[in-house]
Amino acid sequence: MKKYSLLLVCTWILIGGACSNFEGVVVSENNKENVDKKESRNVVVEKGLDELPKEDAEGQIEEPIEELYEALHIEEYHHENIHFDINGEKELEQRTPEDSMFPEVYTEVEGVLTFRGGPLRDSPSYGLISATEMELEEQWNYRTGVNPDWGGGAGWTGQPAIVKWDNEIKQLMNIDEKFKEKDDFVEVIQGSLDGHVYFLDLETGEETRDPIAVKNPIKGSLSIDSRGYPLLYLGDGVPQHEKFGFYIFSLIDSQLLHYIPGRDEFAYRNWGAFDGSALINRHSDSLVVGGENGVFYNIALNTDFNKEQGTIAIDPAISNMRYKVEGNDHQGVENSVAIFKNIAYFADNGGSILSINLKNNHPIWGLPLLDDTDASIVVDVVEDVPHLYTGSEVDIVGENGHAYLRKIHGLTGEVIWKKSYPAFYNPDVNGGVLATPVLGKGNMENLIVFTVARHRSANEGIMVALDRKTGEEVWSWDMEQYAWSSAVDVYDDEGNGYLVQADSAGSVHIIDGVTGKVLTTKNFDYNIEASPAIYNDSIIFASRGGLIHHVKIK
Repeated sequence: MKKYSLLLVCTWILIGGACSNFEGVVVSENNKENVDKKESRNVVVEKGLDELPKEDAEGQIEEPIEELYEALHIEEYHHENIHFDINGEKELEQRTPEDSMFPEVYTEVEGVLTFRGGPLRDSPSYGLISATEMELEEQWNYRTGVNPDWGGGAGWTGQPAIVKWDNEIKQLMNIDEKFKEKDDFVEVIQGSLDGHVYFLDLETGEETRDPIAVKNPIKGSLSIDSRGYPLLYLGDGVPQHEKFGFYIFSLIDSQLLHYIPGRDEFAYRNWGAFDGSALINRHSDSLVVGGENGVFYNIALNTDFNKEQGTIAIDPAISNMRYKVEGNDHQGVENSVAIFKNIAYFADNGGSILSINLKNNHPIWGLPLLDDTDASIVVDVVEDVPHLYTGSEVDIVGENGHAYLRKIHGLTGEVIWKKSYPAFYNPDVNGGVLATPVLGKGNMENLIVFTVARHRSANEGIMVALDRKTGEEVWSWDMEQYAWSSAVDVYDDEGNGYLVQADSAGSVHIIDGVTGKVLTTKNFDYNIEASPAIYNDSIIFASRGGLIHHVKIK
């Protein structure tokens, strides 16, 4: 039997184009010499003959696109600087490489279902804008409750989910009847510092169902199941009640299905918050999330969803990994884990970047301490090779310093380029990069955009667009007020890109993505730490002033 091994798959084959001879292609056949063999450092993609395209009855080649999206086989590990322990290895052993791999298309549901839209953390908006004047007009606002210590609205990262539910799913849930009858119904789901999750109609701002009371302040960004199942995933931000950890709720009846305590004897750190936004693998029925206890979770959900009976249940089997990087004593993962295929990436409170094989939860490589890194890593895939973009804060250095912006090779951990920008130290409200960067698309496709807090002065900031290949600055915008909120990139039907950036003084700006020119600004009175999500022309965000806003780009 023939066997073919492909390190990288050239998608141009699917459309009849030529494939350039890029590094890493291996084509081999049993009992024959290799035609060409150029190996990358530690990753191979394997494909058996029985998985190759087959002919149909008329002799035409059937070539499903997703079958060519193959798991990465890790040949070598470079984790000599990492001590790690794993729980739940037996559960992991039952998984195939395909079970561990996230699909190329994260979800088929319309909307923004997790922080920055998916596993590459590069899609905080859904759809296109139709605006021509680039003006901002508020459509409605909704006032949350108030926590006596933390207030209301939302803080960092605080991105809402925006979901257009499948009609069958919508009919099963405890949504108000008038919204079940609404054909174009889109639901906004927002976690709040007041300890509740709110459900609102995108068009009107009306409550669509009763809030879910978590009780502890919610600081991070919640997730909706990528299959469109009625499941909600979120974590606590601050302990004010007995439970302190991660929750999975049914959205059929708002009941708690599963709770993971964040204060875990297995963890090196006794802190149970989960600010990171979970990712759900719709093919393998699994979940990945990082905890501020310094533990990486890789969970088989074992979901039982009976649409006919209107019931849903889960029976999670938890596999997790704790670790220590040499020279880094700072535990905790506050950013949202990024994933390419079967490799996960995250940064920790010491600034180490780790790469994890989802098949066995083993670290592949880890970078040494730098400074606290809470902004999520963004992944750019070029010819099947992931490249990571990340920025650090000015925190554990304990004095004014520099935020470091880096591009990292995702398979080897090699730092391709690094730039630094000075930022002011503040022990309570950090300077540096808290905002997740923007990976440009359309006419911005050569850019990666970072927002740096407390640059030039304690209250100012800077937005910089860098060339993705070289790291050279293309444009910059000196911000009068700093921002923790992540910018969101939106595009019109011609591919023209714009950035929506909120700041600490309550202003929302629209910026030309190619030139950095500020096109319009509107103020909403209170600090906006939370990151917006955008659905077509609709910007949804919450402020520290206790309000959830719907603002239209007109």
